[in-house]
Amino acid sequence: IPQSFIDELLSRVDVIDVVDSRVKLKKTGKNYSACCPFHNENTPSFTVSPDKQFYHCFSSNKHGDIFTFLVEVVGLSFPEAVEQLAELAGVELRSLTKAEEYKISLNNQLIDAINLAKEFFILNLSQGNNSRVIEYINQRDISKNSVKIHGLGYAIDNYSGLKDFLKSKNISEEIMVSSGLVIQSEKKESQTYDRYRNRLMFPISNPMGKTVGFGGRVLSSKDNPKYLNSPETPLFSKSKELYGLYHCRKYSRRIDYILVVEGYMDVIALHQQGITSVVATLGTATTPAHLQVLSRSAETIVFCFDGDKAGRD
Repeated sequence: IPQSFIDELLSRVDVIDVVDSRVKLKKTGKNYSACCPFHNENTPSFTVSPDKQFYHCFSSNKHGDIFTFLVEVVGLSFPEAVEQLAELAGVELRSLTKAEEYKISLNNQLIDAINLAKEFFILNLSQGNNSRVIEYINQRDISKNSVKIHGLGYAIDNYSGLKDFLKSKNISEEIMVSSGLVIQSEKKESQTYDRYRNRLMFPISNPMGKTVGFGGRVLSSKDNPKYLNSPETPLFSKSKELYGLYHCRKYSRRIDYILVVEGYMDVIALHQQGITSVVATLGTATTPAHLQVLSRSAETIVFCFDGDKAGRD
């Protein structure tokens, strides 16, 4: 079984989902806890970290990842554990073709580019490169803590600011374009330019906490569209991702329900009021893929879209 295939499964399946299906977990701070499945106990000492995708028992000192859990707790062999996770992830279990190995390698390069872009946006905001973005953050009552927690940043008003930064980090233009960070000119194929310019940037994470795309909010009423999301890429699909799901799982002590709202700002505003079981669709369209992901996290899903026609529809 190629290591690249195992890495692919680890990126697709959440350890919380697998462990919780066999050991009832309870949210405790940013982690989850339960009575240890390795020995009898009355006080929970078994902890699962969604950040690290790892479990640890403080009494028995047992620890490991999603594979070791299936092997040691469920009693599967390693190949059986791989087979079960492949089925859960919807991935066919077989030796990878050259094309599939290339796809995994490409995804890793895209993740590197997106993480560097996130760092670039955060750095721009921290340096106060535009007074208008600071003014907008203050107008919307976004706290400094929220800026940090949600990784907000700023895309400078420059056609090649991010492009030049990524180039200095040895990211190829092909990867920049494939990640959706840079646009290839329709008029001149050799010309590329930054997709996001003069926007407040919201990183969009997958359920594992990896940044897979961005949403950018304009600072000038003259610019359109108001919100600009990443295009469809090998990592990002608007119909599948939910803004804030990772933070919902990370910060909600107990998830009795999930509140589904329209936008990034709604999620952040509710977080600041202590309501952390909240996610946002990237627009008003809610898909079967969204519902499938949400139903694995909570039994009750409450929709709270804006009261305009689009929200009601």
